[in-house]
Amino acid sequence: MANHYDANDITVLEGLDAVRLRPGMYIGSTGQSGLHHILWEIVDNAIDEASNGFADKIDVRIHKDGSVSVEDNGRGIPTDIHPKMKVSAVQVVFTQLHAGGKFDEHNYSFSGGLHGVGASVTNALSEWLKVEVYKGGKTYFMEFHSFYNEEKKKFESGIPVAPLKDTGKKTDKHGTRIQFLPDKNVFSTTEIQLSKVSHRLKELAFLNKGLTITLTDERITKNEFEAGSGNDDAMQLDLMGATEPYSVTYCYEGGIADFASYLNADKTALYPKPLYYSGERDGILVEFAVQHTKEYSENLFSFVNNIPTPEGGFHEMGFRAGLTRVLNDYARDNKLLKEKEANFLGDDFREGLTAVLSIKMKNVQFEGQTKTKLGNPEARSPVEGCTVEGLKSLANEAKNKKSFDEIIKKAHDAARVRIAARQAKETARAKNSIDNLTLVGKLAACSGKKAELNELFIVEGDSAGGTAKQARVRQFQSILPLRGKPLNVEKKRLDQVLANEEIRTMISALGAGIGNDFNLDKLNYHKVIILSDADQDGFHIRCILLTFFFRYMRPLVNAGHVYIGMPPLYKVYRANNSVVEYAYDDDELQEKIEKVGRGYLIQRYKGLGEMSAEQLWETTLDPMRRNLTQVTIEDAVAADNVISMLMGDKVDGRKEFLNLNANFNKQDAFMGRVKLKKENGDEEE
Repeated sequence: MANHYDANDITVLEGLDAVRLRPGMYIGSTGQSGLHHILWEIVDNAIDEASNGFADKIDVRIHKDGSVSVEDNGRGIPTDIHPKMKVSAVQVVFTQLHAGGKFDEHNYSFSGGLHGVGASVTNALSEWLKVEVYKGGKTYFMEFHSFYNEEKKKFESGIPVAPLKDTGKKTDKHGTRIQFLPDKNVFSTTEIQLSKVSHRLKELAFLNKGLTITLTDERITKNEFEAGSGNDDAMQLDLMGATEPYSVTYCYEGGIADFASYLNADKTALYPKPLYYSGERDGILVEFAVQHTKEYSENLFSFVNNIPTPEGGFHEMGFRAGLTRVLNDYARDNKLLKEKEANFLGDDFREGLTAVLSIKMKNVQFEGQTKTKLGNPEARSPVEGCTVEGLKSLANEAKNKKSFDEIIKKAHDAARVRIAARQAKETARAKNSIDNLTLVGKLAACSGKKAELNELFIVEGDSAGGTAKQARVRQFQSILPLRGKPLNVEKKRLDQVLANEEIRTMISALGAGIGNDFNLDKLNYHKVIILSDADQDGFHIRCILLTFFFRYMRPLVNAGHVYIGMPPLYKVYRANNSVVEYAYDDDELQEKIEKVGRGYLIQRYKGLGEMSAEQLWETTLDPMRRNLTQVTIEDAVAADNVISMLMGDKVDGRKEFLNLNANFNKQDAFMGRVKLKKENGDEEE
């Protein structure tokens, strides 16, 4: 190794080279989420035009060659020469990081893309990108390519083919059309998922009242889609009114009020229409829609400048505080709360609540594990003020009296249950002798004291649990066997949840509490691994446990601490065990048979209990060889819908979903919109 080190050894990454070299810094990963991220960057630019009143139509089209185009009818990217860069503004936008019109509030009052890297990053990570700008009756065009430069012996990203030109085509359109082809040299897959795009565009249409968003997928026709051929991500998309090729239009004149109704489609609402309000205070626009159901969990979906904030933040704090204050005042003023009775707690009013909160503000600051938590403390007071003002005005309308009375009645029931469950809740969350007693004879605890290194396997059945205890490494792996199927918490109140012995045991083992008292800092294990049989009962147990974690320990899922252990379905081997291979599904079985060769034998595992400790270790517990999958919630709205549909009381939606999607031969066919991330970094849906 040379000791010489001077200025010649310093590498300067020019233009978009940095993006190409370290894409994860800009889009998170080069898997599915990163692939769709470069689409969202372009979509967000179009949405910003709409949010600021300059556009009312957006067309997104997935083309047969795998490219995607986004067209809006906004103002169009400026086409004149940039005074400093001496090239067109279009070229600046697509070739310079941190270049855009969103740093100046004169152009955009509110923006989801604040850092100016979106369009240029998409260009850098595409094989090619084409831009058409419709402005002043003219059509302008520019094209960019990424390629390996033989002369310079380097890869060049997003290089202009030629300067921006006036094509000579006259048009009465205005706006921008961008089409790009994701680079297969960057991404592990370049296949855009229709379901993922559909969910996000539908959400954006809800959040932007009156905006028309059209989604077209030229890769499939309606008949092909309904037949389920050629498209593995066939989730509950809107086939009603779809044309060939598959195309749908989203437009909601009711905005987030329609959003709340959509979220409650598989639930029983306490009053027919959501309560909706929009207002402005201290330069912050606030919209909210609330509707209570007969369910028991709270579902608050918040957004800042159209960006989901699943980790909450100061806007949610303000909303919850305002909601509690107004509803307590209403109960007092209307004699629904006796003089000597204590005020309701916020939890009482939020039981069964579905709420959508959308704010628009300047100078947004995000924080949290996934940068999806609003960190602006100045947002709390205006949001609380608008919530108080809005709910008071709604309560004063005679047509809403019955709705508010139903909310107070629901709160009364919740308060009674809360008081009755207090002792059980304290018992469940406290680290004392009672908690430890619940784990005696159940949890085979590890000896390690560092939570970040420890793993908890929640195992189906005592038989498999016994084998797992023999197979584990006791220094960092704990085993918790479940006796029978756990409780489906989707249909139960908190007191019923806490009364269930298996649930209490899990709460005690994890040590971080439950519900609003859940505290990640007290978590005993940074890997919580569900280990169930690869059959329908095993999949059902997965669903039940994931429902419990999603409803009562959501930060556990958001932080990426929940995993699925993927046991093999088959062992393929020779009689003398000189060659042994494991297959995790029917497709892989044929590959393993060919690999083992002539004279192969097959063992089909009907359950974990059929495995020896050695086999369970080498296939499922050994960190170096196991097929472990991380569960994270990429789309909380879609996840909530799927859980309500699969685990709730309404049967029709569940039957339709299962008929369309159920495939119990696949290891990952259990939760729909849950994002799975394998330990090696690959992603799948």
